[in-house]
Amino acid sequence: MSHTAHIPSHRKPRQRASKSALRAGVAGGVLSTIAVAGAAGPAQAEPVTQTIEMPTITSGFSTAVAASAQATQQVALDLETQADEDAAAEEAAKTAKKAHAEAVRKAEAKKKAEAAAKARAEAEAKERAERASRTSERTTLSASSGSSDAGSSASAPSSSSSNVSGSAASIVAFAKAQVGDAYVPGGTGPNSWDCSGLVQAAYRTAGIDLPRVSQSQSTFGTQVSLDSLQPGDILYWGSAGSAYHVAIYVGGGEFVGAQNSNTGTVQRSLDYDRPTGAVRVL
Repeated sequence: MSHTAHIPSHRKPRQRASKSALRAGVAGGVLSTIAVAGAAGPAQAEPVTQTIEMPTITSGFSTAVAASAQATQQVALDLETQADEDAAAEEAAKTAKKAHAEAVRKAEAKKKAEAAAKARAEAEAKERAERASRTSERTTLSASSGSSDAGSSASAPSSSSSNVSGSAASIVAFAKAQVGDAYVPGGTGPNSWDCSGLVQAAYRTAGIDLPRVSQSQSTFGTQVSLDSLQPGDILYWGSAGSAYHVAIYVGGGEFVGAQNSNTGTVQRSLDYDRPTGAVRVL
């Protein structure tokens, strides 16, 4: 025996032997499986043993993407701004064109109005000159024939136009100057009249304001007989206060009045249309 035979051993050979056998068996089984798999399918693909790593998005790439998006947005804003500016320019051009057309229209209208006013002024000046000439001729004829007419007519008043003076002369002269003018209902001159409009305008030349309508004029003043008429007296047809027509006695047994639309303003004998009454204002 060995001199160490009585020293106990710390190892456990049997336990380790079984473990080794187990490990050997497992390893052998794995190797067998691999061998069988290799023999059974040589055409099968080899298992992938390499890991593919995906690229990592770096901060630089993110910044580039953000910058590109911002640039695209800026381009869109620029296009929208340009579209708005183009629309505004087009609208401004339309407004300017319309304003120019309106200015041209107003200028043409003003030019036509000035031409019409000039022509009207010339026509009125010519009419006044002709009327003044006609009035002068009629006044002369009336003065020369008034006395003989008054003396030969038994029904006519004794007053003649040759004796007219002062305010009455102004009234008579104005009335005679309108002979030949048109009769227009509501007319107050200068070239067309109704009966009361003519009488009112004639008295205005003497500084006297008469009422506008014949009914009121027939009571404005003192009632006088038709046998004692004086030039400038107001003649009326109908009753006082409700007269339907008025005229001016101009002497020589005649009156001037705006009669109707057929005759216009005329100078006639009292016998042509005998008035109902008369009033004296002067």
